[in-house]
Amino acid sequence: MISETTILGIDVSRDWLDGFCLPGQNRFRHPNTADGHIALVAMIQKLSGPVKVGFEATGGHEWVLWTELVDAGIIAVQLSPAQIKAFALSRGTLAKTDRIDAELIARFMAFRPEAGRELPDENLRILRTLTTRRGQLVDMRKRLKAQIAARRKQGISADVETMDDELKEVLDTQIDQIERRIENVIAQVEPLAAKANLLRSIPGIGPVSAAMLIAELPELGRMTSGEAGAMTGLAPVPHDSGAMRVRRTIAGGRRSLRRVLFQAALAAACHNPVLKPVAKRLKERGKPHKLVIIAIARRLITIANAIIKTGIPWQLQLGE
Repeated sequence: MISETTILGIDVSRDWLDGFCLPGQNRFRHPNTADGHIALVAMIQKLSGPVKVGFEATGGHEWVLWTELVDAGIIAVQLSPAQIKAFALSRGTLAKTDRIDAELIARFMAFRPEAGRELPDENLRILRTLTTRRGQLVDMRKRLKAQIAARRKQGISADVETMDDELKEVLDTQIDQIERRIENVIAQVEPLAAKANLLRSIPGIGPVSAAMLIAELPELGRMTSGEAGAMTGLAPVPHDSGAMRVRRTIAGGRRSLRRVLFQAALAAACHNPVLKPVAKRLKERGKPHKLVIIAIARRLITIANAIIKTGIPWQLQLGE
């Protein structure tokens, strides 16, 4: 007889781990501390039969627990908050508390057992930390540049302008340093280096885009083209009903990836020999600039997915 899988949904907050267990429908609560993690792992290990744990992505509060669960040999997955929210609405659940969220997570996992993201290996976790930090620094520099431009229009004094320049120089230095660290992490791990070389062979994808794709989309090469577009939030979503036809829009996906692919698409639309004519045709048909770039980005991620899947660089695929 096959043992029934025990499902644990955990709502992870800064201070607490609220859980709900199926099929027993038991609730539990532990502090989100080292001692709380030890107590939770011990509790799970006492359960009979296979166990699967799930929790939402919570901006990093779940990562230490996730690592400790996996190290203890417990299957644990990270779930998309958007999926849990949609599941709650489908059940008519409008109230929101930590206890309710834990139960929703468990019931969603029972409904969609294939859903969830497994813990990346240590190298990918380091790479993701670095790419996330780089993105934060780039955003800070972008805001600073906007502030500098605004102050210059106001005729700011020289000493304030000097402070702005010094701060920008600090950010530039930190971004350069973190980009070198990203390069080192990729170069030291052969599978990551091989994947990076394949991605960089595509005109339009540079070191930053390649690093982001490796860190944020480890599924690349194991998906269909439609799944690749959906996971990056570049697939057009229909909103039609009866005779009504609404213009398609993009939504969802991994936002950080969509932003970097948009920048890569700007370069690909000018320099990629396959995608440049596509962009030109779309422009000649009167399509808005943003729509053109999104279409190029969607084709770019489809190409990247195919190249990682086949392991053949861009030049060799074109017969160059």
